Amino acid sequence: MTDIRIEREISLPDALRVSRAASAPHLGPRVLFFSGGSALNGISRQLKTYTFNSIHLITPFDSGGSSQILREAFDMPAVGDLRSRLMALADETVLGQPDIYALFSHRLSRNAPQEELRAEVAAMIEGKHPLISAIAKPMRMLIRTLLESFAAEVPRGFDYRNASIGNLILAGGYLSNGRALEPVLFLMSKMVDVRGTVRAVVDETLQLGVELSDGRVIVGQRQISGKESAPIDSPIARLFLSDGTQELAPGDVPLPKRNRKLIAQSDVICYPPGSLYSSVIANLLPAGVGKAIAARHVPKVFLPSLGVDPEALGHGLADQVQALLAPLLADAGRTIPARQLMTHVLCDRSQSDAACAEVTARFGIPCHRLPLRQTDQDKYDTRKVAELLVSLG
Repeated sequence: MTDIRIEREISLPDALRVSRAASAPHLGPRVLFFSGGSALNGISRQLKTYTFNSIHLITPFDSGGSSQILREAFDMPAVGDLRSRLMALADETVLGQPDIYALFSHRLSRNAPQEELRAEVAAMIEGKHPLISAIAKPMRMLIRTLLESFAAEVPRGFDYRNASIGNLILAGGYLSNGRALEPVLFLMSKMVDVRGTVRAVVDETLQLGVELSDGRVIVGQRQISGKESAPIDSPIARLFLSDGTQELAPGDVPLPKRNRKLIAQSDVICYPPGSLYSSVIANLLPAGVGKAIAARHVPKVFLPSLGVDPEALGHGLADQVQALLAPLLADAGRTIPARQLMTHVLCDRSQSDAACAEVTARFGIPCHRLPLRQTDQDKYDTRKVAELLVSLG
């Protein structure tokens, strides 16, 4: 057998491909994202117009907010970003499951007394809460069972303030399925008719850590991102995984076979907007990610964040590319060309010509400046980005 590699020139956006995808999204391209956090949710919602086949490998290493409370209570991976992406990809039309969507998206009060919040969850378990009673019986019984599994193991003193009901349901499913995320993610995807595939990049209870340029080490996603602490004041030199007590070698955390298969089936690979280290690069750390990406001959694009990213302190565009490539080259082999891991950088035209030229000079990766942002905002135009990605597929 002879392998023949074909390259093509395209216009961006490609009107024919966009039109074809919009008319038959169930046949749309498999655009794979390495992402976490909420930065990609708007683009994900727009992408549903063009493809029901996008793939999202999400970091389960969040260490703040509602997810952290669940992590501390049950020693489990973070589920908040997974739930958030499931909701972004859910069928939100009347043909979907709007009652289940409303329940999964509901948050308890941030200020009510704990006793009142516990009573609200208890009413859901008993089927008496209006959000539960609105759901048809077969699904209602299943959701109540998942909440019962959560309630059966919840520790005394659990803080219910601002808790996402979707997160509690995910936790219940995790606990009732042998402490595995995959079964409950699959189940929740079916419940709200998710237009794509959402998986944790690894099903492990781990923490993120960084080594800063000044030699300090920080462990904990929220400490890195600065969302619940002071922003870091020295550039990040390296990201790593930790079990909470020590740094883990990349080989200690392998990419699951099911996720290697998803990479092997992708039509486009995207390193998307989001916190550079804790939302994007975190997903590139497991052993096998770099090899799987290198083996797939499809467009592999970096879409850098707009605005200020506290995690990218001191990083120009080329430095961001270097940070993304570092774990991939360490896994795939440092002698392979950078273009085997990233074929293009696609950025808004507000990025300077000099920054793009530096990327190409350092790595041999073409860098294209395109009109992608919303007018006068540090946000991408979600329709333009979705059409761009569909055009590549």
